[in-house]
Order: sequence, then C-alpha cells, then structure tokens
Amino acid sequence: MTASAPIVTMIVPGRDIAAFAPAALASLRAQTETRWRAILIDDGSADETGAIFAEAAGTDPRFTVLRHEASRGLGAARNVGLALVDTPYLGFLDGDDELAPEALSRLTGTLAETGSDFVAGAYVRLRPHGDSYNAGRVQPWISAATDPERLGASLAQHPRAVSNIVAWSKISRTGFWHDLRFPEGVAYEDQIVAQLMYTRARSFDVIPDVVVRWRVRPDGTSITQGKSQLPVLRDYLVALRGGIRVLQDAGERAAVTARLDLILAMDMPSLLDIAATHDDPAYAAEVAVFIDELRALPEFADASPDEAIAAALSW
Repeated sequence: MTASAPIVTMIVPGRDIAAFAPAALASLRAQTETRWRAILIDDGSADETGAIFAEAAGTDPRFTVLRHEASRGLGAARNVGLALVDTPYLGFLDGDDELAPEALSRLTGTLAETGSDFVAGAYVRLRPHGDSYNAGRVQPWISAATDPERLGASLAQHPRAVSNIVAWSKISRTGFWHDLRFPEGVAYEDQIVAQLMYTRARSFDVIPDVVVRWRVRPDGTSITQGKSQLPVLRDYLVALRGGIRVLQDAGERAAVTARLDLILAMDMPSLLDIAATHDDPAYAAEVAVFIDELRALPEFADASPDEAIAAALSW
C-alpha cells in the first residue's frame, strides 16, 4: 500500500449486504491506482455489514466507517459521504457491486488529462450462476453512451450520453459537487442527478472501458429488481419524469429524444408486462398516465426506439 496522499474518495453505502460487501471491498484493495480512500456507510444494517466494514477499517487506514442506527436510504447515505470528501476526485460504489481493477486508474487518469468535470465508463451485470456470478456483456444502450471514447464532450455533441444514468459509473472533480446532492427518501435517486451532471458540466468524458460490475441479486432484493411494487414504480416514474424535465429545462432536445428512445425500448415493455397481470389496477393506471405524458412531449415525434434493446435485456 502506498503512503501517497489519496486523490480520490469512494463513497460506499450499504444496507444488509454482508454476503456481497467483502467482494466490493476486495475490488477496492485490488485497484492499480492505490491513492484512494473509501467512506463506508452502514445504513442501519441488521446483518454483519457493519462488522465487515469495521474489520476493513481496522486493517487498512484508507477505509473510514460511518453507521446510521436506522436506515436513511441510499440518497441520504451518499450525501453524508459527500460532506466528508477532501480529495480532488470523488466517486461512488454500491456495497454489493465491484470495481474493475483498472477502474480508478483509468477514470482519474482521464480527468487529469482532459480537465473535464467528470468521466463516465461502461459497466456490466453480474448475474447469479449457481454458487457464483458471471459477468455479462456491455449492453447496447451503455455502448451507445460510452463507446467510442469521447474527451471534452458536451451534451449537444453527444446526446446519447444520457443513457448512462447510474452514479457509480462515474468519477467527478469534487468541486463539481458543490451544490449537487441526491434526493432523499426515494428510490432511483441517481437518475435526476445524472442528468443534472450532463447539463451542468463544462465538459465531460466517456470511455468504453468496463469500470464496474453491477450485481443482480439472486433473491431479487435490490431496488432495480422491485419495480412490481407500486411504491417503487411511483419513485421510478418520478425519476424518469424528473430526468426528462432537467434535459428539457436545459434546452437539450436531442438528449430528451435519446432518453425517450431508451425509455420506450427498455422501460415501457417491462412495465406494461407487469401491469398486464398486476393485482392492483392502480399499477396499470399509473403506467398508462405516464405513457400518455410521453406521447404529449414535443420530442416524442422524433423518438425511434431500438427494438434490439429488448432482446438484449435477456443477457
């Protein structure tokens, strides 16, 4: 381990992720760029997550642990971490995911080269396979957002960047976050923030490198696996609406169209499938209202969803 001052802080929240946290922490220790620190936030876990985080901090001074006695949610946990960052760069890693070994080197190195406000990389799913996990391929909408490499880009030059909406695929300059915070008390807290990042950036970079392996939990307990629950659906639609509104307010019509392309190809088919058999008629009603809202948007006429995306979702 190097004694050099850290250049990047990783904010790592987690709640009841004892089965996955060791792999996430190991992926940090395995980074070829060793000048990092990590703020581990145990968000009111009832399992051994807190003990795993504490053990990591006890053996490696690059780890710092905070604990919420009661869960405050992912947005609040990230915001607490943001207030403690004192390095030039910052990023996020959910405690059940894994960084690729070259991730921090590639991401921070790109920002050092370009001077951009943030850089976004590609990611793949980790799907359960027996007692282990297999990494899938880069999905087509992520390739569209990150491949080929674009340095010093703007949203006007690269509107399809908005397909990469997750917080944990990016490293930013810390100063860029001076007035950015995550919504609290809701699911899908990163979607609106991601669109604010794209619209506010002086410039951003995208790289095709896979920087994160995103875990699909076998028990279906992650937020993104809970869209059949009506409260989760409502949070999801609020996030989709809010992201579109951010892009519209910034005058980024092409980016709105790119976002609609993806929503129509990827989100709507699965939500309509759930609505068709859902026990609560309110579910189908809320999906129908959202579809009507999309059709009323002036950018809807320009949308052309890629039918190949639906097939790619099975990977």
